[in-house]
Amino acid sequence: MNETSEGGTLYFQQTDNLSGKATYSMRVGSVTPDRLVFETENVSTIRYLLVPLFHPGEMQSIYFLEQESPGVWRYFNIARTGKNANALVAGHDASSINRAVAFFRHWAGIPSDQEPPAAR
Repeated sequence: MNETSEGGTLYFQQTDNLSGKATYSMRVGSVTPDRLVFETENVSTIRYLLVPLFHPGEMQSIYFLEQESPGVWRYFNIARTGKNANALVAGHDASSINRAVAFFRHWAGIPSDQEPPAAR
């Protein structure tokens, strides 16, 4: 099975400037020429200065990219954190907005340094 085919699961590590290194799973839900749906979930504990912020499975996202017309794509993202997530992660709306916009810009082919941050 192709690792990016529907139902395929990939694992990747991401290093974040706030929470350090974490391992995630990414499951591909749907792949067609005009639609991509995939989910991510942390499979390792995410920490900040050794303090656990999210235990495995407590940070989940699902992404939808759909072609509306030639050259026009729609992007939707839903993210959630578990009820046992550390209270230190609350109140950082600007960071979440900027991450979502950066993700969209990457997929849309917009240079990341072309526009100002979406939120400050």
